[in-house]
Amino acid sequence: MAKWNFYTTDELKPSGWLKRQLEIQAESLSGNLDKMWPDIKNSSWIGGDKEGWERVPYWLDGFIPLAYLLDNEDMIARAKKYIDAIVSFQKEDGWICPCKDEEREEYDTWAVQLITKTLTVYYQCSKDARIPEVIYNVLKNYYDLLSGGKIKLFNWGNARWFECFIAINFVYSIYKEEWLKELGLILREQGMDYNETVSLWERPLNRWRFDTHIVNLCMMLKSEAVSGDIFGEEYVDNAEYLHDILKKFNGTPVGLFTGDECLSGLSPIQGTELCAVAEQMYSYEILYAYTGDRKWAERLEVLAFNALPATLSDDMWTHQYVQMSNQIACEKFPGKSLFRTNGPEAHLFGLEPNYGCCTANFNQAWPKFALSAFMHNENTVINAIPVPAELKCDGKYIKLITDYPFENSFKYEIDAEKDFRFIIRVPSFAENVKLNGKNVNTEDLVFEINAGKTEINIEFETSAYFEKRPHDLNKVKCGTLVFSLPVKFSRKMYEYEKDGVERKFPYCDYELLPESKWNYAFADASLKVERKEVNSIPFSSENPSVIVKANVAEINWGLEDGYESVCAKVPESRSAISETEEINLYPYGCAKLRMTEMPFIK
Repeated sequence: MAKWNFYTTDELKPSGWLKRQLEIQAESLSGNLDKMWPDIKNSSWIGGDKEGWERVPYWLDGFIPLAYLLDNEDMIARAKKYIDAIVSFQKEDGWICPCKDEEREEYDTWAVQLITKTLTVYYQCSKDARIPEVIYNVLKNYYDLLSGGKIKLFNWGNARWFECFIAINFVYSIYKEEWLKELGLILREQGMDYNETVSLWERPLNRWRFDTHIVNLCMMLKSEAVSGDIFGEEYVDNAEYLHDILKKFNGTPVGLFTGDECLSGLSPIQGTELCAVAEQMYSYEILYAYTGDRKWAERLEVLAFNALPATLSDDMWTHQYVQMSNQIACEKFPGKSLFRTNGPEAHLFGLEPNYGCCTANFNQAWPKFALSAFMHNENTVINAIPVPAELKCDGKYIKLITDYPFENSFKYEIDAEKDFRFIIRVPSFAENVKLNGKNVNTEDLVFEINAGKTEINIEFETSAYFEKRPHDLNKVKCGTLVFSLPVKFSRKMYEYEKDGVERKFPYCDYELLPESKWNYAFADASLKVERKEVNSIPFSSENPSVIVKANVAEINWGLEDGYESVCAKVPESRSAISETEEINLYPYGCAKLRMTEMPFIK
């Protein structure tokens, strides 16, 4: 059984900088795709003639919780319009995806798995009484088709079979029917066993494969957690075993695994797909809720505060397909792409650079992260992720006032109608933790809250430090934030139409062209942290809320062979060619062009 349960969007609301981040998202691509992107606006899911597979379910999976978290009535009505249309096209036998009956055998049922997950999210937000039966009928039809041999899993459905368990678990909690367990077994039997593919993860290949595809792998990490209960199996933390292999051979400074699109090794100039960031975050949210193991919460924070904002423009109207840890330019490659299986413009900021899946799928990342702030189990509440939020549920009101991760003070205002147990997860890296002004030494702070009003004040310190990376390079970290040397840049805007899709301001494409030096190495181990007020753009690329001062000197780093806008994988020389200077390092998520993995002067 899960250790912790999620609250719903009517119980848990973002506040402070987190609410502002969601508002920026609602004002940009996420809140407008149904107005201007044909694959959403005119999708076959709602009776149009455009894409009728993953893009509408992907978009709704984030748009729905975003709408309800912000209590945005217009967005809620637009979400309902889409759900109403999708439900209206459901066939009598339960089939819901937009394809002809005779095409079902050739239709990749990844879309079935995804739409049932999205409908589950919609029910959790809306409490629409129609939805449980709709999902039940979709899954029953899926079971009948699979068990009768009329369809089989292949391609994406084969690689992502475990995604269906979000809906299976939901429906089983209501109906308790045995065929749901049998459906789960069929999916696992026909689906990919990733434990049999780990040998492929050790050496990157310039070859596209389902079993090394980065998004599949990031989704896969939660498979044991979502399927274990219905199978009645003991949890053995297979995710940690697989995570460690991925990290060893493909890890990045910000907790990602390289994948452009497939696993790409340990090079700081290979990329990671934005879909993978969103899915890895969701897997960690599920893993923490299921296990209560703090490692998943801390890993989630690293992704959310570094990798996610790094690959989105400040206004969230544009995004990259892939990000790089050492990214000195986002300029279309004139010849052969640097990336193993992505095109030459995958790292540009735009509407749908390289491919549109991320345009639809990145929308889930911030809203679902916000829903991970507080969790519960019976009469116990835990503050799992210490971000600004308000909880109102079952006679409990908890408001957390904080600017974490930009600073490390936390004020909890509690008003309870009855007694309850309250736990605050303290990060493992916290130093000199103080509770109401007094030093404490504990992993978690546990309180027995009595009816009435209570105030809890916590603060701790975090120090900046160096951490080794492959190739004798180093990264700088402070608490949950990774820091990079920012490269100043100008934007070159491209407005055009391709395949009937307009790119026009503000959702046009941009190249980011460097305008400052990037060829540096650390001169010594001195690091100084400076904190400022949080900007109205929380992860501002121009005015970050926290910086680290470091001493650096220029080196002859060199360019990657064959490229004019990519630094070499490793520097040609580590000897200083300039005087030492103090420079401001920005949070990785704020530095759109950056050097993150750097050597020390030799």
